[in-house]
Amino acid sequence: MSRIPLGVLDLVPISSGSTAAEALRNTVDLARQAERFGYSRYWFAEHHLNPGVAGASPAVVLALTASATSTIRIGSGAVQLGHRTALSTVEEFGLIDALHPGRLDLGLGRSGGRPSGAAQEPRPTTTPVVDGRTPNGLRIPPRFSFENLAGSPRFLLQHQLLHQPGARPQDYGEQVEDILALLRGDYRSADGLEAHAVPGEGADVQVWILGSSGGPSADVAGRNGLRFATNYHVSPATVLEAAEGYRAAFRPSDDLEKPYVSVSADVVVAEDDETARELATGYGLWVRSIRTGEGAIPFPTPDEALDHAWTEKDLTLVADRVDTQFTGSPGRVADQLEQLQEATGADELIITTITHSHADRVRSYRLLAQEWHRR
Repeated sequence: MSRIPLGVLDLVPISSGSTAAEALRNTVDLARQAERFGYSRYWFAEHHLNPGVAGASPAVVLALTASATSTIRIGSGAVQLGHRTALSTVEEFGLIDALHPGRLDLGLGRSGGRPSGAAQEPRPTTTPVVDGRTPNGLRIPPRFSFENLAGSPRFLLQHQLLHQPGARPQDYGEQVEDILALLRGDYRSADGLEAHAVPGEGADVQVWILGSSGGPSADVAGRNGLRFATNYHVSPATVLEAAEGYRAAFRPSDDLEKPYVSVSADVVVAEDDETARELATGYGLWVRSIRTGEGAIPFPTPDEALDHAWTEKDLTLVADRVDTQFTGSPGRVADQLEQLQEATGADELIITTITHSHADRVRSYRLLAQEWHRR
């Protein structure tokens, strides 16, 4: 079980007292180290108007990282299509693939300023959850509602700044199909006109769909026979329905004969449990800044986090994320990851780790890789 691949998801976090430039240098260094540690892929998320996150453009950071590494797969987790076009996405990744062929993962997401719409009803799963636990003990917390976050002033401003005036996002399923057609070289407009993206057409990239639930993203991934990544670290309550919804919708494609699922987890590893818990102290305050709509703050030191006066509302706001973060010794965290893999049937796991110190972050990834490969 432990032999399934581990990948990295990097938000390019900025620590308190640091700068975006230092965060980018740390990211390039961590990518080099992750390649040496044996991680299978290195992905970059896309976030905007967050003071503590420098990863606003996955393609730009990918280009920087591709030149600093040689074998590890690199990709987006994810490019947010709500404010982009199919052509711009294919051309950007085609440029990178032209110099680094065969290493790119094009992960596609729905948001990026897209209005959230009505909340989706929970979908039943075949895995029973009793008292917040799966049969193998994985914690599945109550669902968190993102409706208030989507209506926050910062989110609305982000939507305004990311879109041209009057522009409307293309239907997500149609947009993904256009991307696939441009990559294959068989795109035709409604009027029958051909379009050829150069560079981009024929690029040797793996296309992934990222989604948090069993809704449209899982359906688009499944019916197109694409790989699917879902995020236990962002929406742990819906990870089971996301994986099952994708598998239910899956149709074989030329690229993929059977479903392939990656599941993310937020992890902090140290030599012992106590040290790991201390390194993770800032996580709750960092999540709070996201959930309140102010945007991710620079990642705090443990002392800065301990100075925060927590209210019951604050604690409730972050409970699902804090309770499902895996922290501890290499053995403890590897056990928890095996539990996650077993409960979701994941074909691989994507690890995201944030600590205030870059050295602690690198060590966390190193210790986990050593334990994982030892099993």
